[in-house]
Amino acid sequence: MSRSSGQGATPADLIHAAEVAMDPADYRELLERLVREGRTTGADQGEEMVAYTRLNLTRTVRNEKTVKLLPEVSEALAQATEMTWLVITEPWCGDSSQLMTVIGMMAAAAPNIHMRVLLRDEQMPLIDQYLTHGGRSIPKLIAFDPGGKELFTWGPRPQAAQDMVWRNKELPEAQQLPKEEIYAQVHAWYAKDRGASVQREFLTLLEGIARR
Repeated sequence: MSRSSGQGATPADLIHAAEVAMDPADYRELLERLVREGRTTGADQGEEMVAYTRLNLTRTVRNEKTVKLLPEVSEALAQATEMTWLVITEPWCGDSSQLMTVIGMMAAAAPNIHMRVLLRDEQMPLIDQYLTHGGRSIPKLIAFDPGGKELFTWGPRPQAAQDMVWRNKELPEAQQLPKEEIYAQVHAWYAKDRGASVQREFLTLLEGIARR
């Protein structure tokens, strides 16, 4: 879980963004349609980006079969106050493929939580209010109440996965693992974790709101 840099969006901007965003089912259908058509989102339609999108659908299908909500998380979600979870993402993003399913499952289990999905590259002014260490890292989730008051932000990864990436970046350049290798390790961690770490981080965030 990473802290965002930037001022954060105004309540009006968050409410408007949610109004123009997709619901999770529409995003899921977009992912399938892109794979059927052999393309992805954004200006870069190169084979590498298309291949990432295709792989991410495979990961999504697997996660839909293997990820289960933790009982204590289900209980907290059932008691959550009304809020919107606005998720900024892209279908070609590897971390998103590992996280959108469990985030969607949590939102679906919460009567008062409404999840909406925006494509990052169509909403640059918004993501620029929620940078991670100066970068437009995704997925980024912004939670806010019915009046548009920001409650918390989350993303782009669970803390354990983020630590893996940043420990590698902090090494002298000659000692750093290649990007492909470190991300292979991160995805192996996701497969083993099965969404548990994400859920526990959200549980902490929801408990914090309940104590206010």
